[in-house]
Amino acid sequence: MTDFLRLPDLALRSHGGAVIAASDESFAERENLIRPGPPTFSPHTFGAKGQVYDGWETRRRREPGHDWAIVRLGLPGVIRGVVVDTAHFTGNHPPYAWVEACAAPGYPSAAELHEHAAWTTIVPESPLRGDARHEFDVDAGRRFTHVRLNIRPDGGVARLRVHGEPVPDPALLAGLTIDLAALENGATITGCSDMFYSSPVNLIAPGLARNQSEGWETRRRRDDGNDWVTLRLAGAGVIHLAELDTTNLIHNAPSHARLTAVDARTASPDDPSAWFELLPRTRLQPDTPHRFRLAGNRPATHVRLDIYPDGGMARLRLRGTLTPEALDDLTTRFTALTP
Repeated sequence: MTDFLRLPDLALRSHGGAVIAASDESFAERENLIRPGPPTFSPHTFGAKGQVYDGWETRRRREPGHDWAIVRLGLPGVIRGVVVDTAHFTGNHPPYAWVEACAAPGYPSAAELHEHAAWTTIVPESPLRGDARHEFDVDAGRRFTHVRLNIRPDGGVARLRVHGEPVPDPALLAGLTIDLAALENGATITGCSDMFYSSPVNLIAPGLARNQSEGWETRRRRDDGNDWVTLRLAGAGVIHLAELDTTNLIHNAPSHARLTAVDARTASPDDPSAWFELLPRTRLQPDTPHRFRLAGNRPATHVRLDIYPDGGMARLRLRGTLTPEALDDLTTRFTALTP
């Protein structure tokens, strides 16, 4: 597996991404580009415009130029890799594609991006094959808010994946109680005992899980151990409220859970004795959002969730406040990545 595939998809619709404009979408809608899940295909399924495709497909171009689609990243950040997937497009895929990116403050329109944004090529023009995943490493080293997929001259692309590291704007975090475990605020998963059914990254994704597949779920244990996941918080902070959500987990929720934390600025996360308890082992109910007020004011940088013995969790929220030093660190990083 290419290393960048382990990073979250910054453009995913369920992460807040949107395809805000496209040059053409005569055969299949642009919004399909960033839908969750793999593209599907039902042969001999025809609509008024021809075979129905789970992707973006433009008309046959009869004039010079090329087609394009602009995506607003749901999670602005540093892009480490791009996937252009032409699954199920065989005789109608584009022979070439390239990807550009830009950093634009606020909420610009597509017209404003076309006219004023400084676009940087992050994937050079490259040949594409039909019905294939094309993985491209990116080494731009900057924070971006939008990407533009260009195809030459026309055709269909099933999915666009933009993997990277979210970098939040610290101005939106200063002085507020925030979710220190949120992907959109810069938190990340650092370890996991098991992800047989679904990724633990789902635990810290934006929004609510619509079904079991949008949470974290482990296989059934056949030993005396328990499953766990560790994460690095958005920054060092004090956690005041923990939310453990088992929504949609009706017959496979854990029976109990426990939260511990460590401050990696003063101790090593590899030292078991450095971890302190946030929430003692506590009984959980299936299909239930649980909220627990936490005592104490010790800052933490990492948190471990233990579930007993196994099962699934839809979301983990850890609401608290950043330390002044953590906010300074986030501001320094944001400034360095936003020329």
